[in-house]
This record gives sequence, C-alpha cells and structure tokens, in this order.
Amino acid sequence: MRPLRFVALGDSLTEGVGDPVGDGWRGWAALLADGLAEGTGESDEYVEFTNLAVSGSQTRDVLERQLPAGLALRPDVVSVLIGVNDTLRCTFDIQAVAARLDTVCSAFTEQGAVLLTACLPDPGTMLGLPGALARPLARRQRAVNAVVHALSERHGAVHLHACEGAWLTDRAMWSADRLHPGERGHRQLAVRFHALLTERGLAAGVAPSAEPEFPVPTRSASLWWLATAGTGWVARRCTDLLPQLLTLAVDEMRHRARGTSARLDLRASAAVSAALTTVGDR
Repeated sequence: MRPLRFVALGDSLTEGVGDPVGDGWRGWAALLADGLAEGTGESDEYVEFTNLAVSGSQTRDVLERQLPAGLALRPDVVSVLIGVNDTLRCTFDIQAVAARLDTVCSAFTEQGAVLLTACLPDPGTMLGLPGALARPLARRQRAVNAVVHALSERHGAVHLHACEGAWLTDRAMWSADRLHPGERGHRQLAVRFHALLTERGLAAGVAPSAEPEFPVPTRSASLWWLATAGTGWVARRCTDLLPQLLTLAVDEMRHRARGTSARLDLRASAAVSAALTTVGDR
C-alpha cells in the first residue's frame, strides 16, 4: 500500500512559525501528520507529508502557486488555512477571497481529498491594538471566517473553530510576536484537528502530545526575536496596510461619534452575502 499523503497549504501559521526546530520551523501540520496513520513510530513509512505553506501568503498565492503543486501530489488529506494576510492588505476584497478559496477547495475535493479548514482569530485583537484600529481588522477577519464556514460546509471539510476559546488569551500558547502560536499553541491545533479526524474515522495514529518538547523561549530570546525578525515582519506589513488602516480608524471613530457603527457591520455582512451568492452561482 502506498503511504497516506498529507499536503498542507497556507501561510506562516501552517509553515510553522513560532515552533522552531533546528534551523527551521515545524508547526501544527507536521505534528498532525505523525498521527494520521497507524505505525510503529517511524511515521514517514506510512505518511508522506508535504508542507507547501509560505510565510506571508495570501489567498491569491495559494490559488496561483500552492494549488498546482498540491494537486500534482494527489493528497489524501489537504489542509487550507489562509486569509489572515489578506485582511492585512489595502487590497482586501472579500468577494475575491471567497472566489479563490472556493476554487482551491473544489479542486481538491474533486480529486477525493479530505479537506481541513479553520476559522482564525483576528490579528488586531491578538496584537492588542487600540479599539479604533482593531475593530476594522476584526470586521475583516469575521468576514473571512464567515466565508470559510460556508465553504467548509459546502465542500464537506473537517473544520476547526480556532477563532475563539480560552487558548486565545493563554500567553503560554503564543510566541513572542503574539500573532503566531508557540510550540504549545501549534500542538493545541494539531491535537484538536486529530480529534476531529478521529471522530470521522479518518485518523488511525496516536494523537500528538499536547505537552511541549522544548523549553519555552526565555524573555531575552523573545525580545531578540522581536528586535530582529519581528520588527521586519511588522515593517513589511505596515508599509502596505498602515495608511489605509488609519483611514479605516478615522471612519470607525466618526461612525461611533454619530452612533452609526452598526452600518459598518451591516456593510460587511452584505459584502459577505454577496460574495457567497456569487460563489454559489458559479
């Protein structure tokens, strides 16, 4: 029998940022791979795992670059966790996000792959941004999550609700940047996905351990990361997002002053409905 093939698509979350091993990243998908098939401890004899996720990726990158490579591997299980980086761009368009995700999900399910998806927390809340800055990002992430929920149901995906719960406020789950899970957080995602797959009879191996293998990074190591790689990460996104985010924040404050904030939520809901209607008509 050929090994079970698991292919992971997405951005830095799936690439494994926050869970360092050696000179690279491991992450929740690699941890999950070890528990998908029954084995004797040498899981690579039973599972072929390929991680195509790339830090900074948006839905367009998954559609244009990762999808063709993933389809060529003909996976039995494929994870598609993407969308947060779209919300951090001035080009954010929920209709385009929905259309791309639907195309990606359709392509894999038509091949017969089991699809894994998740709704994710909004970056503004995780970073502790002031309300006027955080609310527009939260509204965008809610829109992405609503689309992911609908498409997951449409395509019969194994869907993980990761946008809420106690794990979001547990600092032990998160890395120094407060946006990516640490090792414990990545393990939490792997454990929860494994439980969902086991319920459906789709995971035959031992569940990943929830306990970390490596010690938590020291405060000095975390500060060093923020001062080097972390600063660059923020700078690259601020160059694109900050001007528009400030505009959104001004609009947010204006509506709050007038008592018309509900209009912003209604506008976002209408955009999601239109996006899903368009996708449904395809």
